[in-house]
Amino acid sequence: MRKNRLDEDVYILAIESSCDETAAAVVKNGREVLSNVISSQIALHTLYGGVVPEIASRKHIEKINQVIEAALEEAHMALEEMTAVAVTYGPGLVGALLVGVAEAKAIAYGAGKPLVGVHHIEGHVSANFIEHPDLEPPFVCLIVSGGHTHLVVVKDYGEFEILGRTRDDAAGEAFDKVARAVGLGYPGGPKVDKTAKEGNPEAIRFPRAKVEGAPYDFSFSGLKSAVLNYMNHAKMTGEEICVPDLAASFQAAVVDVLVSHTVDAAKNLGYRKVAMAGGVASNSALRAGMRRACKRAGLELYYPSPVLCTDNGAMIGAAGYYEYVNGVRSGWDLNAVPNLRLGER
Repeated sequence: MRKNRLDEDVYILAIESSCDETAAAVVKNGREVLSNVISSQIALHTLYGGVVPEIASRKHIEKINQVIEAALEEAHMALEEMTAVAVTYGPGLVGALLVGVAEAKAIAYGAGKPLVGVHHIEGHVSANFIEHPDLEPPFVCLIVSGGHTHLVVVKDYGEFEILGRTRDDAAGEAFDKVARAVGLGYPGGPKVDKTAKEGNPEAIRFPRAKVEGAPYDFSFSGLKSAVLNYMNHAKMTGEEICVPDLAASFQAAVVDVLVSHTVDAAKNLGYRKVAMAGGVASNSALRAGMRRACKRAGLELYYPSPVLCTDNGAMIGAAGYYEYVNGVRSGWDLNAVPNLRLGER
């Protein structure tokens, strides 16, 4: 593990509100989590079959002070003892992001602390640093969530080279849409994963899309359409649909593409370490498939615990620490950037 680059310990109060989790954490020196408090809105949004941005924003306003107070209390520390305040400022839902950014600016200004804006995807990558003290750049990382599917090289802390990204749906988005189509409901990822355990992943052969001229890019809209076409054909012919088989076969198609692209990139580019990040990184089939492929290829594999795969403050605190020691400081004009690209500031 790389030692703290500064003489004194650095304590980051981190705030995350990019989608439907209101979260705060206290992180010491980028790797040690002193508290990690998450207020989830899943039960609320399940009523609507997906995240409703206006409702998410209102809930963040209700919860954010409570969550921050709980994080400081759980860490047995006061705001005055924090070195800096880090906050997700993009990408995400603009209203949700604004709640966290406004809160972080107010707290940092009032307490006289530096403010550090953090990229949400960089946070997901940094979740790996928390539980794997031996992991240091460079390595290949697959970032898979409801809104993002990226394959990147983590060249250094906060320095990324994008190898590939989705051309249409994110992997998590495809899970949600297929889950809704077959009647499993929201959130789709965990429900498809659970249902797939009872099915045969080879029952239905769904396509594995490749993007011509871009070997590390992804495309899941064709797979989603293939699932819908299969269902429509079954209904027209009176054929009964076995939902576990469909879920398992769909999941296998997604996993095959994610695993093959990631392992091929690591082998072709000469990297020996592979990491995964984001909500879909907690999918049991993806973890098992990546473990098998990395073992065959002689690659080391890293991924966070499920609680650190979902949106959380600890990952923002880890990313915020490395930004802070690299000299990144945000001004009081920091704003939410809903479409912020990885590597942009």
